[in-house]
Amino acid sequence: MQILLSLSIAMLAGLMLSRVAKLLKLPAVTAYLVAGIFVGPYVLGGFGVKGLGFINMADVDSYSLICDVALGFIAFSIGNEFRLSQLKKTGKQATVIGIFQAVITTLIVDAALIGLHFLIPDKLPLSAAIVLGAIASATAPAATLMVVRQYKAKGELTDVLLPVVALDDAVGLMLFAVSFGVAKALMSGKIDLISVVVEPLLEVVLSLGLGAAMGVVFTFIERFFHSNSKRLSMSVCFVFLTVALSMLKFEIFGIHIAFSSLLVCMMLGSVFCNICDFSEELMERVDRWTSPLFMLFFVISGAELELSVFKDFMVVIIGLVYILSRCVGKYYGAGISARAVKASPNIVKYLGITLWPQAGVALGMAIKSAELGEVGTVIANITLFSVLVYELLGPSFTKWALTKSGDIKPEGKKSSRGTLHNEPASSK
Repeated sequence: MQILLSLSIAMLAGLMLSRVAKLLKLPAVTAYLVAGIFVGPYVLGGFGVKGLGFINMADVDSYSLICDVALGFIAFSIGNEFRLSQLKKTGKQATVIGIFQAVITTLIVDAALIGLHFLIPDKLPLSAAIVLGAIASATAPAATLMVVRQYKAKGELTDVLLPVVALDDAVGLMLFAVSFGVAKALMSGKIDLISVVVEPLLEVVLSLGLGAAMGVVFTFIERFFHSNSKRLSMSVCFVFLTVALSMLKFEIFGIHIAFSSLLVCMMLGSVFCNICDFSEELMERVDRWTSPLFMLFFVISGAELELSVFKDFMVVIIGLVYILSRCVGKYYGAGISARAVKASPNIVKYLGITLWPQAGVALGMAIKSAELGEVGTVIANITLFSVLVYELLGPSFTKWALTKSGDIKPEGKKSSRGTLHNEPASSK
């Protein structure tokens, strides 16, 4: 009863606040995150009544399976953007921009934080500054996808944005693995080439390979079913199965083997949409099915935001430097690389802003950093602070950039009652 009550209150809070967000012309994602804070340990959950809200972080973590599954479907949907017909138009641009803006962001954040390290070495260790630079490269695919869906954004910026977000996280994982290995070497005095080079490359390659294999099997089995309901059920089944398999971790000859669920599920969707002739219709059905799941994901993500980081003034200062330098890196990194591949002026001007949101992937990297001991705690606190800011403000910036570029049309979409969103109430 308590589980169902907590989830229903979380969804109700998200739905009600989404009405407020609509009046304020904010993305629904922001409303869901604020709803999560409201039902989280610092507000309703603080009363200690089980079922009324999430009473502590352990209670929030108990719903992590929902988040894992939601991220799997998000990556599966992003994989749909890698259709060969589309990649012929934007593939080269997305690849170059996705790689270079991530690297440029890491270098700029590293430079800013390393400089800050020399001013406050006792508060910001050098190893923490290096790892945070790599974490800065990651973008939040979930928030970006939700804004695109809510406002039905279409255009040249959106066509490049979603593949860039997917590539961004793949590059980010590799940059993090290298930076993490360097940080460990600085602390121990030993350089481990296996953990710095071999393991991150294997994670990316094996993740893409597993996703491709699952995509082929999925497409083969899907052909035996003809009703839309059974095909939808099979799609859900395979995303569940793929998320489960991506959680496998083992060791071979001293090499740690792991998978990225985002990359695996993204490849699943990419292979499926390119070799299945009815994939586009099925993807649309999956998108409609997952709306409540995504809402729960963002509400739970909001409940996970650690507001206690505001207590440490130095965390706020370092966090602000991290946020500002990352925004500069994303904006100019995307702009410079987009100009280099002769992208349109709208992509050059606005793509970097749409890459500001940051959440799940960055938090996963921060959790991995716990292996560094006290340095890992510093990394986690800075990341938590920045995610709090980015998640609440990032979706609004993404919406603004897509609107200015013309990908979000001013007239919006029609509601189920046939009324345009931007029409005044008196016109009903």
